[in-house]
Amino acid sequence: QVQLLESGGGLVQTGGSLRLSCEFSGGAFSGYSMGWFRQAPGKERESVAEISRSGSITDYADFVKGRFTISRDDAKNMVYLEMNSLKPEDTAVYYCAADRNPKPFHITTTLDAYDYWGQGTQVTVSS
Repeated sequence: QVQLLESGGGLVQTGGSLRLSCEFSGGAFSGYSMGWFRQAPGKERESVAEISRSGSITDYADFVKGRFTISRDDAKNMVYLEMNSLKPEDTAVYYCAADRNPKPFHITTTLDAYDYWGQGTQVTVSS
Protein backbone atom coordinates (compact mmCIF):
# COMPACT_ATOMS: atom_id res chain seq x y z
CA GLN A 1 0.00 0.00 0.00
CA VAL A 2 1.46 3.32 -1.07
CA GLN A 3 1.88 5.86 1.69
CA LEU A 4 2.87 9.50 1.45
CA LEU A 5 4.26 11.49 4.35
CA GLU A 6 4.70 15.25 4.10
CA SER A 7 7.00 17.31 6.29
CA GLY A 8 8.60 20.73 6.37
CA GLY A 9 5.61 22.95 7.01
CA GLY A 10 5.60 25.65 9.63
CA LEU A 11 5.22 29.33 10.41
CA VAL A 12 7.20 31.80 8.33
CA GLN A 13 7.11 35.54 7.75
CA THR A 14 6.13 37.16 4.48
CA GLY A 15 9.00 36.87 2.03
CA GLY A 16 10.43 33.83 3.74
CA SER A 17 11.10 30.35 2.43
CA LEU A 18 10.17 26.78 3.26
CA ARG A 19 11.00 23.44 1.74
CA LEU A 20 8.32 20.77 1.86
CA SER A 21 9.26 17.13 1.57
CA CYS A 22 7.13 14.11 0.74
CA GLU A 23 8.34 10.60 1.43
CA PHE A 24 6.85 7.88 -0.80
CA SER A 25 6.73 4.29 0.41
CA GLY A 26 4.99 1.01 -0.39
CA GLY A 27 5.36 1.02 -4.15
CA ALA A 28 7.56 1.78 -7.14
CA PHE A 29 8.08 5.53 -6.92
CA SER A 30 9.34 5.78 -10.48
CA GLY A 31 5.96 4.64 -11.72
CA TYR A 32 4.15 7.69 -10.41
CA SER A 33 3.85 11.28 -11.41
CA MET A 34 3.60 13.50 -8.35
CA GLY A 35 1.80 16.63 -7.37
CA TRP A 36 1.55 19.19 -4.61
CA PHE A 37 -1.84 20.62 -3.77
CA ARG A 38 -3.06 23.01 -1.10
CA GLN A 39 -6.26 23.81 0.72
CA ALA A 40 -6.92 26.99 2.64
CA PRO A 41 -9.74 27.26 5.20
CA GLY A 42 -13.10 27.56 3.48
CA LYS A 43 -11.63 26.98 0.05
CA GLU A 44 -11.40 24.04 -2.31
CA ARG A 45 -8.22 22.05 -2.71
CA GLU A 46 -6.17 23.39 -5.60
CA SER A 47 -3.22 22.30 -7.64
CA VAL A 48 0.12 23.94 -6.91
CA ALA A 49 2.74 22.02 -8.89
CA GLU A 50 3.18 18.69 -10.66
CA ILE A 51 6.13 16.66 -11.90
CA SER A 52 6.21 13.79 -14.34
CA ARG A 53 7.60 10.31 -13.72
CA SER A 54 10.68 11.26 -15.72
CA GLY A 55 11.15 14.47 -13.76
CA SER A 56 11.61 16.36 -17.01
CA ILE A 57 8.11 17.83 -17.14
CA THR A 58 6.84 20.22 -14.49
CA ASP A 59 3.90 22.56 -14.28
CA TYR A 60 2.91 25.27 -11.84
CA ALA A 61 -0.18 27.19 -10.94
CA ASP A 62 0.07 30.80 -12.07
CA PHE A 63 0.00 32.05 -8.51
CA VAL A 64 3.27 30.25 -7.64
CA LYS A 65 5.21 30.50 -10.89
CA GLY A 66 8.65 31.94 -10.31
CA ARG A 67 8.41 31.37 -6.56
CA PHE A 68 7.95 27.60 -6.09
CA THR A 69 9.97 24.72 -7.51
CA ILE A 70 8.96 21.06 -7.54
CA SER A 71 11.59 18.34 -7.79
CA ARG A 72 11.95 14.63 -7.20
CA ASP A 73 14.73 12.29 -6.14
CA ASP A 74 13.96 8.77 -7.30
CA ALA A 75 16.94 7.34 -5.41
CA LYS A 76 15.38 8.52 -2.15
CA ASN A 77 11.69 8.15 -3.10
CA MET A 78 11.17 11.81 -2.30
CA VAL A 79 9.42 14.76 -3.88
CA TYR A 80 10.07 18.32 -2.77
CA LEU A 81 8.45 21.72 -3.01
CA GLU A 82 10.81 24.64 -2.57
CA MET A 83 8.78 27.71 -1.68
CA ASN A 84 10.30 31.18 -1.82
CA SER A 85 8.92 34.72 -1.49
CA LEU A 86 6.03 33.39 0.53
CA LYS A 87 2.90 35.48 0.89
CA PRO A 88 0.10 35.36 3.46
CA GLU A 89 -2.21 34.00 0.75
CA ASP A 90 0.04 30.93 0.53
CA THR A 91 -1.22 29.90 3.97
CA ALA A 92 -2.84 26.48 3.61
CA VAL A 93 -2.47 22.79 4.29
CA TYR A 94 -0.19 21.39 1.61
CA TYR A 95 -0.74 17.86 0.34
CA CYS A 96 1.46 15.53 -1.65
CA ALA A 97 -0.26 13.19 -4.14
CA ALA A 98 0.77 10.32 -6.41
CA ASP A 99 -0.70 9.44 -9.81
CA ARG A 100 0.09 5.96 -11.12
CA ASN A 101 0.50 6.49 -14.83
CA PRO A 102 2.48 4.56 -17.47
CA LYS A 103 3.40 7.67 -19.44
CA PRO A 104 6.81 9.07 -18.43
CA PHE A 105 5.97 12.64 -19.41
CA HIS A 106 2.40 12.79 -18.11
CA ILE A 107 1.26 15.32 -15.53
CA THR A 108 -2.20 16.43 -14.47
CA THR A 109 -3.81 19.04 -12.25
CA THR A 110 -6.99 16.96 -11.88
CA LEU A 111 -7.42 15.93 -8.25
CA ASP A 112 -9.44 12.84 -9.10
CA ALA A 113 -6.59 11.48 -11.22
CA TYR A 114 -4.38 11.03 -8.18
CA ASP A 115 -4.44 7.63 -6.55
CA TYR A 116 -2.82 8.37 -3.23
CA TRP A 117 -2.68 11.37 -0.89
CA GLY A 118 -0.69 12.32 2.16
CA GLN A 119 -2.15 13.75 5.35
CA GLY A 120 -0.88 17.23 4.68
CA THR A 121 1.44 19.71 6.33
CA GLN A 122 0.41 23.17 7.52
CA VAL A 123 2.10 26.23 6.07
CA THR A 124 1.34 29.55 7.72
CA VAL A 125 2.72 32.82 6.38
CA SER A 126 2.43 35.79 8.71
CA SER A 127 2.11 39.33 7.44
